[in-house]
Amino acid sequence: MFKEKLSLVPHSNGCYIMRNINNTVIYVGKSKNLKNRLTSYFRGSHTGKTAKLVREITNFEYIITATEMEALLLELNLIKKYNPR
Repeated sequence: MFKEKLSLVPHSNGCYIMRNINNTVIYVGKSKNLKNRLTSYFRGSHTGKTAKLVREITNFEYIITATEMEALLLELNLIKKYNPR
């Protein structure tokens, strides 16, 4: 489903934003390696809340940061801005 888009994600620090069919932000996260983290959502099987989240994702975007600390601060600001459930 997201194979081509995932192939473009870099192995960098950053934040990612998951959206549902209504383009509503449903999850915000951070990672030291965006490619590995985002790929992990769409490969293999999940249980519980993660499985429900993955079923709802229709699009994602990411923002590259210079450091892990910058990613952490950006994540906090994005959570405040979008208030995902």
